[in-house]
Amino acid sequence: MLSIIIPTLNEEDYLPLLLESISRAAAKGEKEDLSSLPENQDFKINFEIIIADAGSTDKTIEIAQSYGCKITKGGLPGKGRNEGAKLARGDLLLFLDADLILPRGFLRNLLKKFKDKNLDIASTDLEFISKKKIYKIAAKLCNFYYNLTQHFLPHITECILVKKYLHEKIGGFNERVIILEDFDYVRRIAKVGKFGHLTSIKFYTSTRRFEKEGLIRTLLKYILADIHLILLGPVKSDILDYKFGHYSKNQKKR
Repeated sequence: MLSIIIPTLNEEDYLPLLLESISRAAAKGEKEDLSSLPENQDFKINFEIIIADAGSTDKTIEIAQSYGCKITKGGLPGKGRNEGAKLARGDLLLFLDADLILPRGFLRNLLKKFKDKNLDIASTDLEFISKKKIYKIAAKLCNFYYNLTQHFLPHITECILVKKYLHEKIGGFNERVIILEDFDYVRRIAKVGKFGHLTSIKFYTSTRRFEKEGLIRTLLKYILADIHLILLGPVKSDILDYKFGHYSKNQKKR
């Protein structure tokens, strides 16, 4: 079983788009290669969706309930993911940010490649939901860099597929980390399991943080946080002024 875990905080605008796309993502893709399956037979994906909410004051919870999602208390993304994992019945965990959209066939292709490559944790390529050329270039650079460094300095995207027993083995996400808790997470798991970046699969993500804070400024924060993680360990203070859930009128500082 696959357990899909989504941390939220006032996500009434984005969450419905993601939840709608998950059903399409579980369907057969138009160009999906099923040749490695026995007699080219189709297969069904048994999944659950868990929303770990950090105290939304909009319609996030109501929307989640309307889609039949399980709901638990969350916090910052690391804590939310950990709380969701505690409820998970699946042996595979898929952590997604709330502002993603999954293309048709995404889940089926992801699970197939994950199994074919005998991975323990995986990420995929990303594409920004924007027609601006700068975001097209930024996505290509990120994907190239993440693929290039996957075997010696793993990076993870907003979509993380991992075996549950390994999540539990390392104690989950470090809830004290302020920024790039996902990079810290994947590097700890990569020491005890096999990581892979799947370049043949991609999801779509919003540009809301970049639009609000500036593309260059935000990328610089990520670069500085990654350097800090490599040289000094994960960032556990607010030295980079990183925020969570500040896209709506109900702002909460991260």
